[in-house]
Amino acid sequence: MNRQSKGFTLVEIAIVLVIIGLLLGGILKGQEMITQAKIKNAIADFSGISAAYYGYQDRYRAIPGDDPNANTRWAGAVQGDGNGQVAGTYNNGGSGCPTAVVDATPESCKWWDHLRRAGFVSGSGGGNPFNAVTGMIGVQTGNGGGGATLGIDGSGTGGFAGLIVCSANLPDKIAIAVDTQMDDGVPISGTVRGLLQTAPNPATTNPATSAYAETGTNTYLLCRAL
Repeated sequence: MNRQSKGFTLVEIAIVLVIIGLLLGGILKGQEMITQAKIKNAIADFSGISAAYYGYQDRYRAIPGDDPNANTRWAGAVQGDGNGQVAGTYNNGGSGCPTAVVDATPESCKWWDHLRRAGFVSGSGGGNPFNAVTGMIGVQTGNGGGGATLGIDGSGTGGFAGLIVCSANLPDKIAIAVDTQMDDGVPISGTVRGLLQTAPNPATTNPATSAYAETGTNTYLLCRAL
């Protein structure tokens, strides 16, 4: 007896391919929306910290973290030395800032405690906040002691010598978009500088990276002058 083989018709195959195409398109669109949201969050981090800094200065005529009168203003607060610089590094030597602030705590960590006590930043204590990709956010002055950082060569020439805010572990696509939207899109120039990371939450070493490379795996530390 003859047996009739059964299979999918061309119409059925076409319908399946259309459905697969729609699903893939939705997934890719969703991923792009997530990336755009992270870009906006990273930009908002820089803008929000800048606004908090200037708000604190306007209210107290002092720099958070360096404020010499913080201990008289709030019970339990630890004052800075009032020399006009925020001593310490944004990542506190790579370990991050402790929540409990004591006299020996760097001013870059007292910065967060002062801003939080003043109501400019949510939370309490001196611990670092984190960005949308779990990278550490922090502040420092130059290399932590008034020197230049993220310069155009190994000596720090043309680098930041003033107060900067840094955000770490930013994927290449996000870092490029943030620098482009906030500055000139070049990691070695302007008010936003970038450093290609070889480890999470790295130090702000010299020189800055000469150009961004969007490989899908690169991550960057971005720092912006305040």
